[in-house]
Amino acid sequence: MIRNMLTASGLAAVLACGSAAIEANTNDSTAIEVNADSVDQQKDNTLSAKEKKEGWKLLFDGTSMTGWRSYQNKPSNAWSVKDGALYCKGSSTDKSDLRADILTTDQYENFELSIDWKLAPEGNSGLMYLVTEEEQAAYQTGPEYQMIDDIGFPQKLEDWQKTGANYAMNPAPEAKTNPIGQWNNTKIVVNKGKVEHWLNGKKVVEYEMWTDEWKKNKATGKWKDTPNYGKNKKGHIALQDHGSEAWFKNVKIKAL
Repeated sequence: MIRNMLTASGLAAVLACGSAAIEANTNDSTAIEVNADSVDQQKDNTLSAKEKKEGWKLLFDGTSMTGWRSYQNKPSNAWSVKDGALYCKGSSTDKSDLRADILTTDQYENFELSIDWKLAPEGNSGLMYLVTEEEQAAYQTGPEYQMIDDIGFPQKLEDWQKTGANYAMNPAPEAKTNPIGQWNNTKIVVNKGKVEHWLNGKKVVEYEMWTDEWKKNKATGKWKDTPNYGKNKKGHIALQDHGSEAWFKNVKIKAL
């Protein structure tokens, strides 16, 4: 809807001079006011015509878990589709075997990935990529983009544990999440070993896999006794069940 389209003087000019006066009157900053609420927003879990042309593919349709399964096909009752989002129900007491990460049925090598996510207070989750199923957990095989309640988490966090970090490898000190319970957007770019982590439109981590520096970080840190961590150039995308409520939507990927 457009409100207050013309000033009073502009209206008189239109009556006198027709469409030419409308064009002239638009130079008056008070003449046209666009109601932003009238601008159509792209629906969740869909691709625009531009995205389709660029080669983007949806990994979640908003209504089903088609294209996803549990890590190593473990029994799990933690995941469902709720209000158009992949939902991890979370529990502070359920430590049963019926919890598992989920991953894409397909594998990816060089890609750009975009996903919207939010957490409950004190929440902890993550997104892994280049994941294989050779270890007990997905994060032991593929790098993890950390997602956590940086402010409200009940334990002290190291920089490499905070949101946006390449977990246990590369911190993201300038990463800034939206307030807990609000949606964030993450973008991950993987291209021939060169990786970027983005959060809400800002690049927060950049690193290169399999370089001497990367191998040193792996050999001296958390992964020194995890030989399958980060070794593969192609793998699944995985979402972590860390016992916290978490929501994910608008999951889309483009091959590079």
